[in-house]
Amino acid sequence: MELKGVSTAITGGASGLGLAAAQRIIDAGGRVTLIDLPTSDGESVAKELGANAQFAAADITDREQFAAALDTADRDGGLRALVHCAGAGRRMRILDKEGNAGSSDDFEFVIRLNLIGSFNALALGAERMARQPDVDGERGAIVLTASVAAYEGQIGQINYAASKAGIVGMTIVAARDLASKHIRVNTIAPGIMDTPLLGRLRDDVRDSLAATVPNPHRLGKPAEYGQLAASIIENAYLNGETIRLDGAIRMAPR
Repeated sequence: MELKGVSTAITGGASGLGLAAAQRIIDAGGRVTLIDLPTSDGESVAKELGANAQFAAADITDREQFAAALDTADRDGGLRALVHCAGAGRRMRILDKEGNAGSSDDFEFVIRLNLIGSFNALALGAERMARQPDVDGERGAIVLTASVAAYEGQIGQINYAASKAGIVGMTIVAARDLASKHIRVNTIAPGIMDTPLLGRLRDDVRDSLAATVPNPHRLGKPAEYGQLAASIIENAYLNGETIRLDGAIRMAPR
C-alpha cells in the first residue's frame, strides 16, 4: 500500500511510538488522525505536524468514543490504515508481601486497556476499511503493538504480559479472519524503547537498561518503531506476523 494520500488512524498518537509513526507517515505523504485521550496534547501536536494531521479525542476502551474518532479519520479520504499504540502497564504481583492475592482490579484494568482496546481497534478499524474500494488487492492494513513482555514478561508484569501475549495470539487469527476483506493485520513487539515514560528515569537507570540490549547497545528509538510501522503498511505481502523490535534482547526475570 502506497502511503501517499492514505488516511491512517494512530492511537496513542500524541506522544512516543504513535507520534513517531505519525511523523513517518506524514513524511511519506500520508494523512494521519491522532487518536488520544482528551487530556493529552493531541490538539497541539496535530497542529505542529501540519496540514496532514488532525486530532480526535477518545478513550479506546469506550467503543462509541473510539468509533466516532475513527469516523473522523474515515471522512479524511477513507480509512485504509491503523497503527494502534495506545496502552499502559500497572505493576502488580500475584501475591503481595503479606501473601495476599493480588488485585483483580489491577489485572482487569490492563487487560481492558491493552487487550480489549486492541480488539476494538481491530473490529472498528476493519469495519471502516472493509467499505473502501479494493486497490491492487488491498482495502486496509492494521498494525497492533505488543511487547517483548508477551514472551518474557518480568516479575510484576503478570497483567501486562498477559495482555500483550493476547495481542500476539490475536494477530494470525485476525489476519486470517479479515483476509476475505483484503485487510492485513500485523503486530510489532517492541523491546526497551526510549519513550517519554523512560525519559522520567534517572540517567543511571536508563544506562543500565541500555546495557542489557545486545546490539545495538542502546535503547530503541521511537523513529525506528515508526519506520517499521510504515514499512508494514507498505509491504503488501506481510501479513499475520509479529515482529520483535528489540536489539535481540531477551528479558531477565527482573
